[in-house]
Amino acid sequence: MDVVMLSRLQFAVTVFFHFIFVPLTLGLSVLLAVMESIYVCTGDEQYKRMAKFWGKLFLINFALGVVTGITLEFQFGTNWANYSHSVGDIFGSILAVEATLAFFLESTFIAVWHFGWDKVSKKVHCFAIWAVAVAGNLSALWIIIANGWMQNPVGSEFVAGKARLIDFFAVVGNPFAWSQYFHTILASWMLAAFFVLGVSAWHLARRNEREFFNNSFRLAAPFALVLAVLLALQGHSHGMTVTRYQPTKLAAMESLWETAKPAPMYLFVIPDEVNRRNSIEWLPLPGMLSFLAHGDFNSEVKGLNELGPRDFAEFQTKTTYDPSAPVTVLASGEKIEKPVAPEDAIPPVLLTFASFRLMVALGAVFLIVALLAFCWRNSIEERPGFARLLTWMIPIPYVAIMAGWTVAEVGRQPWIVYKLMLTVQGISSVPASSVLASLSAFVVVYSLLGIVDIYLLRKFALKGPAA
Repeated sequence: MDVVMLSRLQFAVTVFFHFIFVPLTLGLSVLLAVMESIYVCTGDEQYKRMAKFWGKLFLINFALGVVTGITLEFQFGTNWANYSHSVGDIFGSILAVEATLAFFLESTFIAVWHFGWDKVSKKVHCFAIWAVAVAGNLSALWIIIANGWMQNPVGSEFVAGKARLIDFFAVVGNPFAWSQYFHTILASWMLAAFFVLGVSAWHLARRNEREFFNNSFRLAAPFALVLAVLLALQGHSHGMTVTRYQPTKLAAMESLWETAKPAPMYLFVIPDEVNRRNSIEWLPLPGMLSFLAHGDFNSEVKGLNELGPRDFAEFQTKTTYDPSAPVTVLASGEKIEKPVAPEDAIPPVLLTFASFRLMVALGAVFLIVALLAFCWRNSIEERPGFARLLTWMIPIPYVAIMAGWTVAEVGRQPWIVYKLMLTVQGISSVPASSVLASLSAFVVVYSLLGIVDIYLLRKFALKGPAA
């Protein structure tokens, strides 16, 4: 395996491990703020206990999320130095805003919230958790704006291989980034709702703290249902955004090789990447892909065999890229010959396609389960089978979110900055053996941190609230 693939794997491993903690932090902070607001408005001590119990799980998750997130930004210097050198004026400034404006605010108020019980007024304490929730979700916004610029590089231009900022507000207002942000935030909040439902259902099936966990369940059930519906609607909207700004990714998501008008959607497809076609296409829905992409059953949808060469031609026009030239040189002097031909400028179709189908299928499951949880929110104790299902459902939203980010990142390949910079052009001049060693270390350390997180969450979730 070469240094490019190893560096991509290392970043994927660290991002995915970090993102085990991020969505629960984002969603649970909002639920905590709602719980404490109810306590402040009503004076009901039950909601104070709820905020403390779920807050303990939130703090465990937050602490490990910070630990796993610190290493991510260092990799832009260690593994992706050429990328950082080329786009640092834009990418670095966005991450700097995220750290100074959002992360520091979140870290400050989380200390006030954790140590301020009965030391500051109820309203000040409630304000602290709302500040944490807003700052955490604002932090996610700036990170996704940075990623959204890689997906749709607006407000900038490349001069002599280096990105130059032209319009900061165009970067911040990037429509692709905002669509991606809402999709991520809705998914994160829904994950937190299913987490609360699953833990509450486990206790209710055993008749533990019945009033406490019934209240938790009744609070999370409508939250989960509304978010599951909004996520499905926004997912369709984001699909149309992808069609507009990254049609090649959309074609990979649906394994569409040839341009079609109208374009059907097949319920069962097996892509054949070697021969650039599908080996099996069963059960077509006429015009459905055209509708999902453009809102019109008779519209044209471009295929990969047309889009790949077109994207590459646009890239060459903007950057004067020479496919025959070596892309980079390792510290040892070894050259990396990574020419990309026009017909190769398409994403890995099978992985993108399978991840997208998995995400959509799980989204349908969430809708059904959330609807049942809402309908049975007052009788969950009488349905032990469904309670057990909700407990086993806790990890499933994580799978869906990881599948979604696989679509977003793998579906952008071979570009690190869409149609402006190839992934192989962003690599650092380091030997593959060094990346392999650090990758192995990350897998070991992050696996241990994951085990610690699961152990602590399970221990305190099953223990229940303090008396």
